[in-house]
Amino acid sequence: MNISRRQMIAASGAALAGALRAQQAPPPVPDKLVDTPLRNLAQLALEPDGSAHEFTEKELSPLTEPLMWRFTKGQPPELEFDYRKLKIKVDARGLAKRSGTLTFTDLEPLPRRSATYLLQCGAPNPRGIVRWGGVRFSEVANMLGVQPGAHYCRFMASDKYWSDEDMKTLMHPQVMLVWMMNDQPLPPKHGAPVRLVIPFRYGARSIKAITEISFGGPGLPLATLPA
Repeated sequence: MNISRRQMIAASGAALAGALRAQQAPPPVPDKLVDTPLRNLAQLALEPDGSAHEFTEKELSPLTEPLMWRFTKGQPPELEFDYRKLKIKVDARGLAKRSGTLTFTDLEPLPRRSATYLLQCGAPNPRGIVRWGGVRFSEVANMLGVQPGAHYCRFMASDKYWSDEDMKTLMHPQVMLVWMMNDQPLPPKHGAPVRLVIPFRYGARSIKAITEISFGGPGLPLATLPA
């Protein structure tokens, strides 16, 4: 049987896609409860009330490497890094009074905040005491007019990484949207133009290079995830 070069390429592509799906397929679920290995994560060093310890500027130290860019081969994705030109899509889904495109002009009038925290990863000896500058997320939520029916918030990053957070966590006074790092504009590798900082959670929750924010509640689905 003769097949064209285009058909051969299509068949090869389908075979490769099938192989990749097979590699990504989760293992079958056992028919009974079994012991499973746990992730080797260091315990978070928190204050007795569950908040993050605030450090002094004399204690600043570099962030732990390597950097976590999950879907762009460890490199910051291509986008506009200047925080003054940031554009974040806000999908209120009827749970906030304002929606559309959030710009720096919207953030600029909000009360500025700076704080020095250890951005804690799961490494045995995490380091990275950083002075962050920006605004409290609670101020952003109030500016958007987020309603009590909003129980969750989904953050989407420019590399298609995403994170869902409950609003109670996000309204904590230590949670920030930041565009400054050690009194300098946030560099691309650390999440320019703007990132989330949740200092009392593991670093992966402090999502970088935010491009979309959406809200959800019980019975209301959150925004569709990227393919």
